[in-house]
Amino acid sequence: MKWLASELHTHTIHSDGKQTLLELTRGAKLLGFECIALTDHNTMSGLQGKEEIEQETGIAILPGMEWTTFHGHMVTVGLDSFVDWRKAEPDTIDADVAKVHKQGGVAGLAHPFRIGTPVCTGCFWEFKIRDWNAFDYIEVWSTTFAPVKLDNQRAFALWTRLLNEGVRIAATSGRDWHRQEETKDPLSVTYLGLKEEKHSLQEAAVNALREGRVAVTIGPLVTMEVHGKENGAVYELGSAVPVGLPEDKESYAIHVHFSFSVRQGIWQLPDQRYRLVVNSSEGILSEMRIEAEDKHYEIGLDLDEKRPAWIRAELWGTVSGVRALVAFTNAIYFDKEATE
Repeated sequence: MKWLASELHTHTIHSDGKQTLLELTRGAKLLGFECIALTDHNTMSGLQGKEEIEQETGIAILPGMEWTTFHGHMVTVGLDSFVDWRKAEPDTIDADVAKVHKQGGVAGLAHPFRIGTPVCTGCFWEFKIRDWNAFDYIEVWSTTFAPVKLDNQRAFALWTRLLNEGVRIAATSGRDWHRQEETKDPLSVTYLGLKEEKHSLQEAAVNALREGRVAVTIGPLVTMEVHGKENGAVYELGSAVPVGLPEDKESYAIHVHFSFSVRQGIWQLPDQRYRLVVNSSEGILSEMRIEAEDKHYEIGLDLDEKRPAWIRAELWGTVSGVRALVAFTNAIYFDKEATE
């Protein structure tokens, strides 16, 4: 599977950004990104010249838009055409998301706990969501040095709570990138797992986001699979493992893979030993110390002892003198109703 280094929240001079699409895309290439989503506020006009810029820079540009309202900001990605945001009300957001899906897009909450009015009108999420499964993702890491910011920690906790409640929803990062400027803060990357060779790159990227084949990091790429030891099946991020009754003896192994060589030379963390945690709806299933090098770990999963509804991998380390979450995968689910 190819993992596409992506930035999913950007702006240009067509809304409140200070950069053209070409400047944005050139800047993304210098930072090792392979894909961006253009999500200007309430307009898609910034996509003019998209194909030519993609050819010049080699960066894939996903069409999108950030719905910017008094009740919250919603990022939409992969749209075939403009979806009117102007009548969005707190009680209608589920229907609005359905309109986005009808146009081939996905929808996510942008920075849902960022401080709101009067500092940032609508930044704090106040829409009333009746069906969380209607949404595709939550932007749990926003802006730079994302994992240490309290609003992002609240968003991450919301994502975890929803997973525990049985909601299958992805988590992403987004710089909310408005201008070309130097920063020493760690930058987040959302990696999208592409597997649809018969589709265009845009379709494959949007499908990865829709289906939860997503990993997020400020450094190394961490991915995960679950392998059935008896049936030989492999379950990827975002997929569901069909689990039988407690007396069924199917056993599984969790495979966690690392790449410390991604975006070589663009990010750097101090030499250290990291802590790998496999977290779940039942708490921590496994944790161990690992070195900073490319490798993978296999961890046995005994469903006789714990029967999690979901699992994810987390990598913890020291960043700029702060102990923080460095990378995490999206969830793999366990579902006795799933079929092979």
